[in-house]
Amino acid sequence: MFVMDCLDINRKGHLTIGGLDTVDLAEKYGTPLYVMDEDVIRRNMRAYRDSIKKHYGDGLALYAGKAFCIKAMCGIAAEEGLGLDVVSGGELFTAKAAGFPPERIFFHGNNKTRRELTEALDYGVGRIVVDNAEELMLLSELCAERSLTARIHLRIKPGIDAHTHDFVKTGHIDSKFGVALQGGEAFELAAKAAALENIEVMGLHCHIGSQIFEIAPFELAAEVMLGFMARLRQELSLELTELNLGGGYGIRYIPSHDPVEYGAYIAEVARTVRRVCGEKGLYVPRIFMEPGRSIAGPAGITLYTVGSVKEIQGVRTYVSVDGGMGDNPRYALYRASYEVVLANKASEPRTQKVTIAGRNCESGDLIQEHVLLQPAQQGDILAVLATGAYNYSMASNYNRVPRPPVVFVSKGRDRLVVRRETYEDLVRNDL
Repeated sequence: MFVMDCLDINRKGHLTIGGLDTVDLAEKYGTPLYVMDEDVIRRNMRAYRDSIKKHYGDGLALYAGKAFCIKAMCGIAAEEGLGLDVVSGGELFTAKAAGFPPERIFFHGNNKTRRELTEALDYGVGRIVVDNAEELMLLSELCAERSLTARIHLRIKPGIDAHTHDFVKTGHIDSKFGVALQGGEAFELAAKAAALENIEVMGLHCHIGSQIFEIAPFELAAEVMLGFMARLRQELSLELTELNLGGGYGIRYIPSHDPVEYGAYIAEVARTVRRVCGEKGLYVPRIFMEPGRSIAGPAGITLYTVGSVKEIQGVRTYVSVDGGMGDNPRYALYRASYEVVLANKASEPRTQKVTIAGRNCESGDLIQEHVLLQPAQQGDILAVLATGAYNYSMASNYNRVPRPPVVFVSKGRDRLVVRRETYEDLVRNDL
């Protein structure tokens, strides 16, 4: 019925999530409101955890915190036995505040600061994913000051062009992330790292993009990375035991999206890993993966209250809501697709073509254009589906609008996990 299987329609004709009436949730907590189904989050985490164990044995799924990072989410990932991928000092601080085991934290980023690297070393994170030569030398310097040895992965651009939006392609040569295999840049960085006394190169990392619906790019990435590992063993006597294949698995935002089941991704790529290792005489490395969107995205919705409905004859009909690009910038950034529904009229047919407009003072503050919706009027509750990833985490206070709260639902109960910001919060750091 909907792109999310945790949604339904109750006897009132209202949209439900995890069995709870979304209209009641909007009334209880106000709008805009992020609602996440905790049971879906845990189910998705377990799917990765169990598939990796089945197909690789010794491996680990690292939840990519950039998709949705709050203390409650870090706590769930820890309970479900996942690792955590963090990309900033703020995400690391959130993980620490949640008591996340440091040895299961991997620290990413293309331009880590001295402070962030220091914090990562002091907390004892499991791996630091080194992006470039300057970072490698800074890390070595910090380790020397502390008489520590850092265990690292090297971020490699495998030169694979995944079929996704240009803004979320990260594995091809023209990317700000990592070092390229082409031209010998990656080999030079590996040689430099291997020669440093306080650096232990454990493995390689790659990430080819986001919202990918095909298996073949991931198989090719594994083949390319294992080939490079074989070269490093042969030419540098550098025996690597870990391979991080990143994330990027697509989710269903609209009915036409057809993502591959996550276990199928893992099974196919595992076959490729075993085949290539056999051909090149490599031990099968410990495999890491970094799902983020595919864990959080299908678990969340955003609820808004409709304000005005403005029909421009022969042009379009604007349905304005009390949120917008401040709590969901993805449409403004890269025309992201979403399914929308009026939560209080969910059982009615969607017959009116509309554009969903936000409240911010930007012409481009839109959530969707030319989508079908039930006939809307002031006071209706609009639900935007599959917003669990890259909505709260990318939210801003543009126009001095407080960010919405987050509510988790599980087994018929709701709980507040992030409170709504207040006007006082907005001026708290002003001097």
